[in-house]
Amino acid sequence: MNKKIALTGIKPTGLPHIGNYFGMYIPALELSKEYNTRYFIADYHALNSIKDPQKISELSYEVAATWLACGLDPQESILYKQSAIQGTFELTTFLMAFTSKGLMNRAHSYKAMVQNNIENSKDPDDGVNMGLFTYPVLMAADILQFDSDVVPVGKDQKQHLEMTIDIAQSINHNYKKELLKIPQALIQESTGYVTGLDGRKMSKSYNNTIPLFLPEKKLRKLIMKIVTNSQTLEESKDPDNCSIFSLYKLFANKDQQADLRSKYLAGGMGWGYAKQELFEVMNATLSPIRDEYNRLIENKNYIDQVLKDGAERASEIVSEKMAFIRKEIGLG
Repeated sequence: MNKKIALTGIKPTGLPHIGNYFGMYIPALELSKEYNTRYFIADYHALNSIKDPQKISELSYEVAATWLACGLDPQESILYKQSAIQGTFELTTFLMAFTSKGLMNRAHSYKAMVQNNIENSKDPDDGVNMGLFTYPVLMAADILQFDSDVVPVGKDQKQHLEMTIDIAQSINHNYKKELLKIPQALIQESTGYVTGLDGRKMSKSYNNTIPLFLPEKKLRKLIMKIVTNSQTLEESKDPDNCSIFSLYKLFANKDQQADLRSKYLAGGMGWGYAKQELFEVMNATLSPIRDEYNRLIENKNYIDQVLKDGAERASEIVSEKMAFIRKEIGLG
């Protein structure tokens, strides 16, 4: 039986943090065990906000190197840059003919920008380019070109997938046949959130992140800044309401967790000790990933080859899909 298809895309916006690693990279890579997986770098999506050629190129390399360092096997999965697949943009043009402006008006990203403009007494569409406005259509093409079965998305992106489904259903209804497979959202509720340095959810907007590839000494220094309460060394401490232990559980095995938990409850343990324990288990996991990332980013020729091979495989699939669509809609 052929495996179903899962598609994951990420916009190149900077190096990931621990929250991204556990919330997106690891779950997405786990999909390769039961799905045929495609992973793409959404560089054309990034172009809506990043206009510097060198920066967008560097960020794209960083995303590719991150996927590979985290364990993506380019032989088993397809890794490619969005901009390398010309059929994506042909499909986007086709989808545009079935996408109402009203649907795009309801996109969260567009509405948020309009609302911000209004609150700041600006023209509602100030700073809005057509790439941003039609972002959901290009995203729909990214998904539909592969006959994707599932797309892992966060709750904030669920609307875009719903729009993809709306567009595909309109097309299938018009032509009275399934030209486009209807995908499903894969929302993995079990991921939860990763605690940041200040106890809130780890997020760049809170400036409380732990970068994934931080050098060892800087990693330890940052962990020592985790906010704790004022309990004394002698006092018993609650591991279930502690940012340090919350992070520790992500990296430590069951025995390590049980041992540190007992020290929390027994008293006689200072926060410095707990932070050092966290650093050691975290660094043990991250060191090989960090080393591999640094090796890859210094060897861009290898990344170029991986992306070239991925683009060729992806283009072959998309070209077949577009040939089928062109024929069915009278353009073939």
